[in-house]
Amino acid sequence: MEKPRYATTPAIVSAVVILLGAAAFACCIAAEFKKSKAEEMRIDGSLCHLPRSPAFGLGIAAVVCLFVALVAGTTVAAIRMWSRDDKSRRNISMPIILLVLSWTSFALAAILLGAASSMNNKQLYGEGWMDGECYVVRDGVFIGSAVLAAATIILTLGFVLATATERKYRRTGPDEERNRRNDQRQKQPGP
Repeated sequence: MEKPRYATTPAIVSAVVILLGAAAFACCIAAEFKKSKAEEMRIDGSLCHLPRSPAFGLGIAAVVCLFVALVAGTTVAAIRMWSRDDKSRRNISMPIILLVLSWTSFALAAILLGAASSMNNKQLYGEGWMDGECYVVRDGVFIGSAVLAAATIILTLGFVLATATERKYRRTGPDEERNRRNDQRQKQPGP
C-alpha cells in the first residue's frame, strides 16, 4: 500500500510546534523572575532611570518562538486542509474555529509580551517609558503571557491534528466503492 503524501508531516510539525512553544513558555517564566524591580529604579528629583533587564530579551525571544511555532503549524495544516481533492464533503468548522482561537490567543500574548518587554528595556533619565515616567511590570504579567502562549500552542496543535485526522476518514461514494471492489476482483488469481 502506498504511503499518503505528507504522511509524517503532522508528527514533524507537531514536534516543532511543541519545541518552540516550550521555549516560549520557558522564556516567559524566566522573564517573570528577571524583570526590573521597583528597587532598581533611580530617582533624581522628578527624573527616573531604570537599567535594561534580561526580561527584555527573554520577552522578545518568547514572542519570536511563539510566532514561528504558530506560523509553521498553521501554514502546514492550512495547506493540507485546502489542498484536498474532495472539498465539498468535508466539515471544516472545527479546524477554522481552532485556527481563529490560536491566532487570537497569540495576539493577546504578543501584546502582553511586547508591552512588558518594552518596559524592561532601558528607561533613561527624563525619557522613561511613557511621558518621561518610569514604569515597572506588575507581578504575574509574564506568567499570564506564559499561559496564553501555552493556550496558543495547544490550539495550534489541535488545528494541526484536526486537519490531519480529517484526511484519514475520507468518505467514499458508491462509485468509488464499486471501483475499489472491481480492482480487488481483478487482482485475485483465478481458479
